Amino acid sequence: MPVFSLDPAQKSWCDELRAVAADRLRPLAEKGEPGRINRPLVAALGELGLLDRMLTAGALDLCLLRESLAHGCTEAETALALQGLGSYPVVQAGTGEQRARWLPEVAAGRAVAAFALSEPGAGSDAAALALDAVADDRPGGPGAPGPGWLLTGEKRWISNAPEADFYTVFARTTPGAGARGVTAFLVPADRPGLTGSPIEMLSPHPIGALAFDSVRVTAADVLGEVDQGFRVAMNTLNLFRPSVGAFAVGMAGAALEAALAHTADRTAFGGPLKDLQSVAHQVAEMATRTEAARLLVYAAAEAYDSGAPDVPRRSAMAKLFATETAQYVVDAAVQLHGARALQRGHLLEHLYREVRAPRIYEGATEVQRTIIAKELYG
Repeated sequence: MPVFSLDPAQKSWCDELRAVAADRLRPLAEKGEPGRINRPLVAALGELGLLDRMLTAGALDLCLLRESLAHGCTEAETALALQGLGSYPVVQAGTGEQRARWLPEVAAGRAVAAFALSEPGAGSDAAALALDAVADDRPGGPGAPGPGWLLTGEKRWISNAPEADFYTVFARTTPGAGARGVTAFLVPADRPGLTGSPIEMLSPHPIGALAFDSVRVTAADVLGEVDQGFRVAMNTLNLFRPSVGAFAVGMAGAALEAALAHTADRTAFGGPLKDLQSVAHQVAEMATRTEAARLLVYAAAEAYDSGAPDVPRRSAMAKLFATETAQYVVDAAVQLHGARALQRGHLLEHLYREVRAPRIYEGATEVQRTIIAKELYG
């Protein structure tokens, strides 16, 4: 399939998703409490089959899902994406028992997942993780039998924390080994010694900190291989980075539509705003950048699905350009609307708060530029 064109079935599916987001999911989102997991919304995503589709989707399908949901309900998009980010390490590296225990619950919207990578001193530099996994040869208790590790330390800026049902946790099993000494673990939220607290943020979705006080894990909790967890994290991010770009494109598209409608209807200086060249040219620039971002996202998704060797570069380019574009488009739409766009409850006020975070999480803009440069010179 050409990366620059969607077939009729894909276009129809995207239209259906936009309608579902606006008509069914938006009312549920509006009943949610900022900073808390909206479990009725997550359950609805499960009932609609969208979480199951997300778990089995290729990169392009995931991007279409996220872009379409974001256009009509950013909270629904984020709830779906966080389920995917937290559970994809289980999809790609989990044992049969881990997959059977958790993936059906995630797909049904009954269990909430979280991706626990960032720490107070290790955000963009994921290889600098310091959460300690100290070998423990004592017999384990219920839920963690046999020899294992004791996790001690803190995770921070974790979406869905502290209310998730399980966490994919990345901890240092070999000190001083950098990226090669990290192991991924599946840690249920009720594991003794694991506590958490919420962090109040600009964006409305739940984010928190996790404290590990000798939390016991064993070989049965390992995702993939010991000391190979960094690969699990990077494989997850390579899939989700283009779809963060898709989320951004969805927000940019919604802001662009709002700007088009407003400038066509709003009268000033003797005529509609759209007749002012400065306004018309601004909207044209917004539309052009949004379409360019969309094409970069689709190209990165196509590269991932086809197994192309340049996935890291394309994924980084897609996330970089799409998130920066969305920031520009939403800001420009606010400017064209004037003060009304800053009123609490206005679509653009909501998007203005939502659009800032994607330029930071899953690798900040500066990190994406570093990845691109390394790939080019490599």
